[in-house]
Amino acid sequence: MLTNRINTLSESITIAITTLAQELKAEGKDILSFSAGEPDFDTPRVIKDAAIDAINKGCTKYTAVDGILELKAAIATKLKRDNGLIYEPNQIIVNNGAKHSLFNLFSATIQNGDEVIIPAPYWVTYPELVKYCGGSVVELETSDETSFKITPEQLKNAITPKTKMLVLTTPSNPTGAVYSKEELTALAKVLEGTKIIVASDEMYEKLIYKGEFTSAAAVSDDMFKRTVTINGLSKSVAMTGWRFGYMASFDSELIKATKKLQSQSTSNINSITQHAAIAGLDGSADETIEMMRKEFIKRRDEAVELFNNIEGLSVLKPDGAFYLFVNIKKVSNDSLKFAKDLLAQKEVAVVPGVGFGSEGYFRFSFATDIESIRMGIKRIEEFVKSL
Repeated sequence: MLTNRINTLSESITIAITTLAQELKAEGKDILSFSAGEPDFDTPRVIKDAAIDAINKGCTKYTAVDGILELKAAIATKLKRDNGLIYEPNQIIVNNGAKHSLFNLFSATIQNGDEVIIPAPYWVTYPELVKYCGGSVVELETSDETSFKITPEQLKNAITPKTKMLVLTTPSNPTGAVYSKEELTALAKVLEGTKIIVASDEMYEKLIYKGEFTSAAAVSDDMFKRTVTINGLSKSVAMTGWRFGYMASFDSELIKATKKLQSQSTSNINSITQHAAIAGLDGSADETIEMMRKEFIKRRDEAVELFNNIEGLSVLKPDGAFYLFVNIKKVSNDSLKFAKDLLAQKEVAVVPGVGFGSEGYFRFSFATDIESIRMGIKRIEEFVKSL
């Protein structure tokens, strides 16, 4: 009854483990979960107030499929102010979270026979969406020894006549790796003369702990024209449940195509979220963003130190996002079994690295309170000692 397309799609391992942890907690188990990519902070008051104001003003009807003009103007202003990127309203579309942006982008551009280059470790959704759209995934392996970043040589060697797209994530989920301007420029030079699209997922842009963030589309005119910038507010201002993401591209025809798809699927995103998102983009929430960023730095630093004091484990200090990608190769070569046994024996939930395309690691989210982090790492240490 089901199509081959849907049967080849795997469930998100991060959502699956998070859901299992929630179910076990509801049963009364003392579960400490570090699996979800969700800030533990509340949405800033200024954004909530904007939503309440929108409700009271009756902004509860259908909107334009691609978003209200005021919101698209706020996105354009943000991209110019923060990233040095200039887009017109017809080069921007608002989606139900960045995952929806990616689904629309891949659906509009990827077809049977196309190859999509994805550095590993990767966010679990990328390869699944590529396969769903009929494309083939070309993984570029990285590790903690290469700071989880690809080289221009790797990219050059991976390109074939079938290459349609390169997916970049900076800062990275699951590693927190951040590409510098120089590194992005070097990758951009490899792409010159090709028709390869760059999908640049910049969702964790505001959570940078070292240096300055550079948007992929900002490093050259050629890169600007080939890059689709994907972003949102889920991580930076803790709006995960509001479902807000957006996509910007020099290619207005591409945006028009995704708008057509969206008009026949979800139509516009929640009207209240659109009005609230303006307050998350225009600088009104910057003070809260900075508070969160500083707190994440404290958690990161302590968690990294604690993990690196556990014999058999090691982890790089990430420059962005709120994840640690912990190396377990000295104690286990099966990250899925490691994660399952850890949950069963010590009631700690982490995501196995194999789900991100990199065996021998697990992802640990430090987007939770410091006491839970300390307790969770202590239980992990006890578990590792028992192996």
